[in-house]
Amino acid sequence: MEREEFTQILAREGFKEVVTVTREPDGFLDAHTHPFEAKALILRGELQIKTGSAEQTYQAGQVFHLFADEPHSETYGPEGVAYLVGRK
Repeated sequence: MEREEFTQILAREGFKEVVTVTREPDGFLDAHTHPFEAKALILRGELQIKTGSAEQTYQAGQVFHLFADEPHSETYGPEGVAYLVGRK
């Protein structure tokens, strides 16, 4: 998916806050939650998200979606990761 198409989807779905997040190579965040729903497009690099017993790896062009207060952990690939995320 391309950035422009993704931002149009976010607007239609009511995601008013849109930011770009960049994370360091081979980094991670232990289990945590966010008080907002998040939908993000991977711009470059790789991100692995673990929710409960499910684990998914996302690469450039792929989209992930997390609900508000959904516990998850994050691991970043050897090149780090950058993603465009809508929050609501």
